[in-house]
Amino acid sequence: MTIPKTIRVQPQAFDAGHAAHAMTFGRTDIGAVVSFVGLCRDEAGALAALELEHFPGMAEAELERIATEAESRWPLLGLTIIHRHGRIAPGEPIVLVIAASSHRGAAFAAAEFIMDFLKSRAPFWKKEHRADGGEGAWVAAKDADEQALERWGKV
Repeated sequence: MTIPKTIRVQPQAFDAGHAAHAMTFGRTDIGAVVSFVGLCRDEAGALAALELEHFPGMAEAELERIATEAESRWPLLGLTIIHRHGRIAPGEPIVLVIAASSHRGAAFAAAEFIMDFLKSRAPFWKKEHRADGGEGAWVAAKDADEQALERWGKV
């Protein structure tokens, strides 16, 4: 069964509350909604912004693929994945994942699974813009993110 889902890659900020309301409005079958909003940190004042790049079309296809994988693993009733690109200042949202199910366990697991994928495998590249005007670096993948993804098996 195909579930209602929203998958977007966009430059503008999103409203997590609005997205959750749109997913659940008029629905009486949903018993749990788990949302995650990832924000840009300032890294103790050292970061002025992050620049997120992606390949249009490829990024959306990968998000769709991981959403379909989540659907096959858990009894979801709705799913939203919104990932931003472009220049993002500290405090601004970068990513939104909302998973809905009849029960909380499936919603929590699906949201965590999707975020583990996004942190380690989604085709987005981050470059730091330093607050002191110095040359920023491309952000490398973290071992901890790779290890978190491993617990889900083949993705």
